[in-house]
Amino acid sequence: MRDFTLSDFDFHLPPELVAQHPAAERSASRLLDGTGSTPVDRIFRDLPSLLRPGDLLVFNDTRVVKARLFGEKPTGGKLELLVERVLQDHEVVAHMKVSKKPQVGTTLTMTGGFSATLLGRWPDEHGALFRFRFESPAGEDPYALMARCGHVPLPPYITHTDSADDESRYQTVFARVPGAVAAPTAALHFDDALLAELEARGIRRANVTLHVGAGTFQPVKTENIAEHTMHAERYEVPAATQRAIAETRARGGRIVAVGTTTVRTLESWAKSGESSGDTSIFITPGFIFEHVDVLITNFHLPKSTLMMLVSALAGYEDVMALYAHAIREHYRFFSYGDAMLLERKTC
Repeated sequence: MRDFTLSDFDFHLPPELVAQHPAAERSASRLLDGTGSTPVDRIFRDLPSLLRPGDLLVFNDTRVVKARLFGEKPTGGKLELLVERVLQDHEVVAHMKVSKKPQVGTTLTMTGGFSATLLGRWPDEHGALFRFRFESPAGEDPYALMARCGHVPLPPYITHTDSADDESRYQTVFARVPGAVAAPTAALHFDDALLAELEARGIRRANVTLHVGAGTFQPVKTENIAEHTMHAERYEVPAATQRAIAETRARGGRIVAVGTTTVRTLESWAKSGESSGDTSIFITPGFIFEHVDVLITNFHLPKSTLMMLVSALAGYEDVMALYAHAIREHYRFFSYGDAMLLERKTC
């Protein structure tokens, strides 16, 4: 196994291929089938014909919250919070974008008629995030306040402000557990009709939960990728999903992960033996996969940890060749873009 550096995962992406809006229909996105010896250009609604009866699709059922909040300091200075995690007692953990950080104990006036008091840094006094307590006249909890006052936390490469369309389309049709600040984007291509067809073909479904954090967009800054520190995210693998995976294996079926967040969840469970908790798993070429056989994923940022993950699963040379094909054929990239289908490389 060669030693990979950050530059190995770089490629030139024409800016016009960065999707700013979703396809008109979820399942009408393009799907690059990378499971054979040569790439095949398909439509996402072709997926049922590419899977086998007895396969198990595993989805991430996290729900994106309207985590972007605006407000001002007592001095009138403007600021922005991006809530990363909701704690107990109306407390949250958030990123703070402001010209000058307020002192601990400062109460901020937030747009929408509530306040946020800065309690300190998180997870400790040297942490990069901040802990706040939200208070409103009606006693709303943080989730209710975000639903009423917040904005959809669109990724940094999407240039328009969030709209009603983003509220529905930057969310999977089966989103259930609130807590993510970024969507599990491979699952955005599934609509109810496609899910029904998959079920009719004997392809089963199961869910995990991983609350995607803003750290998913964090750039890798070290050429030696082993020096990169991964962000932590909360995950859970329910008992029903554990049983479904065991039953699928016993029948000879394949585990099909919908998205890299599902991969990270399943492989975190495999490595740690813990079915819930925080994970900072970093999957790079050479990683030994224990659960995932097939991956459905969108196209990822150059030099990103997700490029490393898909290269670990499907093979670096193959993945880079597929990306070159996608660019030549003008596939749409990133969260609102098209998808690809990959198989785990076994040699």
